Parts: sequence; structure tokens; C-alpha cells
Amino acid sequence: MSYLVKLDQFSGPLDKLLELIEAKKLEITTISLAAVTEDFLNYLKALSAEARHPSVLADFVVVASRLLLIKSKSILPSLELTQEEEVDIRDLEARLKIYKEFKNAALNLNQAWDKNPSAFARQFLMNLPVVFYPPKDLQASDLEKAILSALNQLQSLIPEKQTVRRIVISVEEKVKELLRRLQEQAQQSFSQISKDRPKLEIIVLFLAMLHLLRDHLITVEQSGQFSEITIKK
Repeated sequence: MSYLVKLDQFSGPLDKLLELIEAKKLEITTISLAAVTEDFLNYLKALSAEARHPSVLADFVVVASRLLLIKSKSILPSLELTQEEEVDIRDLEARLKIYKEFKNAALNLNQAWDKNPSAFARQFLMNLPVVFYPPKDLQASDLEKAILSALNQLQSLIPEKQTVRRIVISVEEKVKELLRRLQEQAQQSFSQISKDRPKLEIIVLFLAMLHLLRDHLITVEQSGQFSEITIKK
């Protein structure tokens, strides 16, 4: 699964996430990821047409779906996630921390490279002790074998590529669905609307409900914490 795309016009998912978190001066935690979810989704919507290649969007959508899980869990503490979803969230957090370390290391290397001379004349090494000198009987084929052996070892460290297929469910689509259902029946419970739906779709439905509530198109009642949510037109 790819997590980094870098073009002139925009940054990839991890780069953008790190930028949003650092802009708010937050540590990399699930709480901070929840805090920047809306900003990340707005950035995704604003991507230029040139950047909207399916392979690019796929990476952003995968990360966005995990951010929605984190955000939904922060809003609904009682929401139960599957083991796979919990692993996905921890994986995103871990990858972001690793990416930050590599980004900082690259910055330090770049600064060191600019600060110190990168080329030396042969005379510079004349009085230094010999550090490496190839044996007299070394053949080109021996070097080839050594290089191929090193490359094979590095190859084993490269993670396997995975193909991720996700059904994209838009908030706008669910807003229209909720309004249509409320036209048919002016009062419905959220559990009734979300019954037998996949977890990701339930999350998007909940976000759609919040959008309608914000725009004063519906009213919502809940008698107590974690009790049934009643939606009225």
C-alpha cells in the first residue's frame, strides 16, 4: 500500500497529515489525528484536476477513511471497532511517526551536505592511512556477486505491495438519503436507518446527520448518554 505521493502541486497523504499536525503544534496521537480530519478532507476536496489521478486519490481515500474512523471514535466513544480497524489506526499513527523521523533525517543530511565540501582533490588523502584496499586477486565477477547479494538482502526488506479496494461513500450522498427517508417518514431512529450497514457507511451516515443538524434542516433528540438517537424533519 502506497502512502506517499509528492508532486509540485501538492503533498502526499502522510506529508499533508504531518504538516497539519505540526501547524497545530500537536504530537502524533489518535487525538491529534482526529483534530485534523476536517482539514485533511478539505485538502482532499481541493486537489487540482491534474492531481485527481485514480492511483493518487486511492492513497488519500485510504488515509481519509482511517481518519474518519478515528474522528467517529472520538465523537462516539461507545463505537466498537473491529480488530482490523484498530490495527489500521495504529498502523497509520506508526507510519506517520516513522515518516516524520525520515523527513527530519533528510533535512539534517541536506543541511550537512550544504555546509561541508562534497568533493576533495586526490592530494587531500595522500597522508591518510589506508582504510580499504582491494586484494590483488579481486575480480570484477567477485564484486558483481557481492553487490547482487547485498541487493537481494535489501529486497527482502521492501514491504509487499497490496492492492486496496474501498467503496467510496460520500457525505453528500448520505445527506440526500437521509432527507429522502425523512420525507417518507418524518421521524426515525439512527439505529433504524443504519441497521445492517457496513461500519464505514454508518460513520458517513452519522457525519451526514451532523451536517444536516448544523444547517438546521433536522432536529435530533437523545434522552441520555449512549441512548437512542431520534432524528426529526
